[in-house]
Amino acid sequence: MPDYGHSIEFGYFLIPDAGDPDGVLQTARLADELGYDLLAVQDHPYQRAHLDALALLGVILAQTKRIRVFQDVGNLPLRPPATFAKAAATLDLLSGGRFEAGLGGGGFLDAAHAMGAPALTPGQGIDALEEAVEILRASWSDARAVRFEGRHYRLDGARIGPKPAHPIAIWLGAAKPRALALTGRVADGWAAPLMNYQPPAAAAEAQTIIDNAAREAGRDPSEIRRIYNLPGAFTAAAPAPASDTDEAIVGPPDHWAEVLTHLALDLGFGTFVLIAPPDPEMLRTFIEDVAARVRERVAAARA
Repeated sequence: MPDYGHSIEFGYFLIPDAGDPDGVLQTARLADELGYDLLAVQDHPYQRAHLDALALLGVILAQTKRIRVFQDVGNLPLRPPATFAKAAATLDLLSGGRFEAGLGGGGFLDAAHAMGAPALTPGQGIDALEEAVEILRASWSDARAVRFEGRHYRLDGARIGPKPAHPIAIWLGAAKPRALALTGRVADGWAAPLMNYQPPAAAAEAQTIIDNAAREAGRDPSEIRRIYNLPGAFTAAAPAPASDTDEAIVGPPDHWAEVLTHLALDLGFGTFVLIAPPDPEMLRTFIEDVAARVRERVAAARA
């Protein structure tokens, strides 16, 4: 798997805990202060224990200065693309260009349907996702109105706008071949499943599907940013040498740095999102110790 040469970025996976809204915002502000590049929030509107992801990200953007945010990943069935496009552009404008669009076809279609979303099969969800990407791009363009006739969405001269502050990236959450191929054809990035669902060996196979689809569409695979969601813990020693079948990263900071450097150089990942409890010391160790080592080692290898 090639090194795509992406700049290395680091993020934190923030749980939108409705039981502790003040704590959620405090963690978001800490990530911003520590220098994280990204803040990721899962989007499960049917989960009663969760705050609404899009509304939460708006508040976070208002309380932070530099960190970028995205839904990891947004639930398309409950967020019609034309409406989502306007909300995303608004958040991007109000934050000075700090919103990116993570989007998925919806992993819990029955739960979404129970909240009023259309009843879709997984295959239909992928078709709708492809239509949505086209609508988003049109909505953020210079066009004054958009017409679109699809199987799942129809726009009849929709008055679009505003235009976002920067070109919002579309990062698709994908796990199965059809969604991975769609990512290769149309997306700006791939938000890979959590490492415990897709260890590095499986992620490498998924990367091949993305790359082949990109080439068939006349794209350079290096255009597509690769984002990996990484559960794990810091311990005094690693329980075993790192393996591409690992489902989490467990060990001291140097072990983490070794694994992430491998994922960047050999598997092509450019963004690493930490999944861990909101412990300030762990957040600090990841960004100040691990991230610093990874950036240094990747830069040295590329040089």
